[in-house]
Amino acid sequence: MNIFAELETFLYIISSALFYPVVAGLVLLTFWMVIAFGGFLREYIERLQGISYQLRRYQGRLEDECTRNEKATLDIRLERLLQSAELDLVKSLDKIRFAIRVGPALGLMGTLIPMGIALSAMAQGDMPKMAGSMVTAFTTVVVGLACSVAAYLMSIVKEKWLRVDMREMEYQTEMALRQILPTKPQTIKMEVEDAFFEETP
Repeated sequence: MNIFAELETFLYIISSALFYPVVAGLVLLTFWMVIAFGGFLREYIERLQGISYQLRRYQGRLEDECTRNEKATLDIRLERLLQSAELDLVKSLDKIRFAIRVGPALGLMGTLIPMGIALSAMAQGDMPKMAGSMVTAFTTVVVGLACSVAAYLMSIVKEKWLRVDMREMEYQTEMALRQILPTKPQTIKMEVEDAFFEETP
C-alpha cells in the first residue's frame, strides 16, 4: 500500500471539493464589488457637492457632548469622541481591504483547481473536458484580479477622503473646546494611524 499515493488522492479530493465554494465566493465578491462601486460613486458625487455624512454625524455627536454640563471633563470626553470617530472611519476600509486580499487568492485557487482537472483529463485523452477546465481556470483568475484592482483603486480615493475628514474633525473639536474653555486652551491631537493606511499592497 503506497501511503503517498493515498495522501495525494486525499489532497486531490479536498482541492476538487473546494472548487465550487471558490466559484461561489468569486460570484459573491463580484456582486459585492458592484454594490460597493455604486456606493463609492454616490459618495464621490456627494463630496463634489461638499457633502460628507461622516462629518455631519460627527458634528451632531460633538454638539451633544458640548451641551452637557460636565465641563471639568470636557477635554477628556472630546478626545475620546475624536478617537472613536477615527476608529469608525478606519473600520470603513476593512471591507475594501478584504476584497483586495481575497480577490487574487480566490482567483488563484479557481485557476489551480481546474488546471489539475484539466491535466487529469488530458492524461485520459478527454480533450473537451480539458478545454472546458482551462477556460474556467483563466476566467476565475481574471475575475479575481479585476475585483482586487477595482477595490484597490477605490481604497486609494477613500483613504484620501478619510484623511480629510479626520483633519476636519480634529479642527472642529479644537474650535469647540477653545470656545467653551477659553481660559484653559487644550490641545487634542488625533493620532492618525499612517501604518494602517500604508498597509494596502
